[in-house]
Amino acid sequence: MPQKSDEPETFKIFDKDIDNETEVALSSSLALAVDTEAMGLIHGRDRLCLIQICDELDNVICVRIEKNQNSAPNLKSILEKQTIEKVFHFARFDVAALASNLNIEVNPIFCTKIASKIGRTYSPRHGLKEVIMETIGVELDKTAQSSDWGKVGDLTQKQLIYAANDVRYLIKAKQKLEEMLRREDRWDLAKKCFQCIPTLSELDRRRFTHIFEH
Repeated sequence: MPQKSDEPETFKIFDKDIDNETEVALSSSLALAVDTEAMGLIHGRDRLCLIQICDELDNVICVRIEKNQNSAPNLKSILEKQTIEKVFHFARFDVAALASNLNIEVNPIFCTKIASKIGRTYSPRHGLKEVIMETIGVELDKTAQSSDWGKVGDLTQKQLIYAANDVRYLIKAKQKLEEMLRREDRWDLAKKCFQCIPTLSELDRRRFTHIFEH
């Protein structure tokens, strides 16, 4: 039977940016799981509304981003820190959203969707729900996925729980996927793909499409 999500170790909500104390606490992390919620999928049109972060000890942070906000210095410091691996699912979107809205150039990056597609070639299903179910055995509730994230100061409990769960299991999934990639001699290829993500994200932001086709 699949395991249901439990409560995180801690759950903090910030407006606009994390505070200095939280920045210091996160700065010693080896890996952080990161996700974003936006008003839609078009960079430059659909604004960033929420950033979720979870550390290795299951401490969850949600940062509510205001309309027209264009910087978050403490988040930028953490997400650009070279000693912290940032773990995403479909990093291409989140990295572009963070760069477009807050001028944050995320690096280094691990993407569980790319890792799944390279490692789990026996499956056609690489969504977050499927990857977490197989690697961790936790069933995610995705019913709040398509909802109004723009009402930043009035997000529902269901939305916040959904947002938290999207990052809470990424680091464990990353570890399982890395083991698989190393076992199947695909780890070096996956790392090369992760290094391409900032470039692909910039192409998306600048509306370049199909440039690798004939």
